[in-house]
Amino acid sequence: MRRDRVTQPDLVACSGARDVDDVRALLAASDLTISGLGEPGVHLWLARDETGVVVASTGYEASDDRRDVLVRSVAVDPVLRGRGLGLGLAQWALARAGESGATRAWLFSRRSGPFWQRTGFEPADRDELARRLATTHQVRQFVATGQLGREVAWTRPLSGG
Repeated sequence: MRRDRVTQPDLVACSGARDVDDVRALLAASDLTISGLGEPGVHLWLARDETGVVVASTGYEASDDRRDVLVRSVAVDPVLRGRGLGLGLAQWALARAGESGATRAWLFSRRSGPFWQRTGFEPADRDELARRLATTHQVRQFVATGQLGREVAWTRPLSGG
């Protein structure tokens, strides 16, 4: 896949430490949360270009009852932004979550509200998100570090659950 010709990346499931490390590098460059990517329960997909560089990622974590998911790690290489790839990545994660039986998606985003609204997300109660997804790595981290109080929550229903 040539970076200048990508319209929709071919996503594959993250498998192994190299994949996690490579996704972590993309997320760090995008100023997104990098902790917990290799934790059990984190579902993560990536796409590589022809040189093997990760150019896109998407994923989610599920609540213990699997009805709620926390969308995370949606990122696109800066060279590829502005082509609608991010929307496709978000829709991919939402579809996989719905197929797994989830009925509601949640996420944290302080900067990208308009982007998430295009995928059907609406502002949500941060404390409700934290309660419903209390056992996910990202929520536990945000609570432990005090970051939760600075986050903006978003939610939307999922079909297929």
